[in-house]
Amino acid sequence: MKIMFIEAKNKEDITSVVKKSLNKVKGKVGLVSSVQYLNQLPKAQEMIKDSVMVGQVLGCNMSNPMIHKRKVDMFLFIGSAYFYPIYLAYKTKKRVLIANPMTNEVSEVKKQDVDDYEKKLRGKQAKFLMSKTKGVIVSTKPGQERLKEALKLNYPVFICNDLDGNELENFSGIDFWINTACNRIEGKNIINLEDLPKSNEK
Repeated sequence: MKIMFIEAKNKEDITSVVKKSLNKVKGKVGLVSSVQYLNQLPKAQEMIKDSVMVGQVLGCNMSNPMIHKRKVDMFLFIGSAYFYPIYLAYKTKKRVLIANPMTNEVSEVKKQDVDDYEKKLRGKQAKFLMSKTKGVIVSTKPGQERLKEALKLNYPVFICNDLDGNELENFSGIDFWINTACNRIEGKNIINLEDLPKSNEK
């Protein structure tokens, strides 16, 4: 069966919510969005003169913002998700505004939310270091498949297309899992590849 991947573009106009954000932006702004609003970013750039087109962000790929973080003072995320902006603020250590075209509201990622994320991450890192056996989750989905990086870790690799967290319980010999796919895959015994303690990356 042939699989086709088609970008889903949201028709909600971003003009109104970007206007609302103008009195909250300060300094040079990095413009980012989820894929649904990517085609409307040029419109935001026309409205915010001192801005840089950064592009799309994903939970599993923050490469665009990381490349541009030294060029900007803050980021404006256009979209309805909240996980991406929190992760963006955590990774770049920059102020992040959220312009939600669905609700026509502008909000800011709270420092407390970033602190809570970091606290949770430190707990996972400590648990990872204490675990005796590790396994690596690899997705076969295009854009998420990172087999080469997984093999460098020298741990057993488990390949899947759709991951059901409950299925991991069938592998009782694995104490902790390293996720190389989408960062939205959560679990008390799962840590993302990017979040591994630096001294334990191989």
